[in-house]
Amino acid sequence: MDSSNPSYWIYTLPNFALAVVMYTMLGRVLLSLFVDADSTNYIWRFFCRLTDPFVAVFSYVTPKAAPPVIVWLFGFVWLFWLRVGLLYLFLMMGAIPKTG
Repeated sequence: MDSSNPSYWIYTLPNFALAVVMYTMLGRVLLSLFVDADSTNYIWRFFCRLTDPFVAVFSYVTPKAAPPVIVWLFGFVWLFWLRVGLLYLFLMMGAIPKTG
């Protein structure tokens, strides 16, 4: 894999950023089992700060009656499908870097 190829970075950076948010969203769900919603724990605050903009977007497509943890889980699923869509888009464009 040639990391000097621009298509490598055009695909990898957004994919990596989405993966970070996706797994942080999952971490938020898991951490919510142990800490309160208004906790001052720095890890909790970091997870909230990173994922709150995405939770706000995903709350528009999630039923309003759903508790926050369900919105976070739906956010995880939406981010997963967004990554799959990104991969599909790059595959269709033939811009996925070759491996091996």
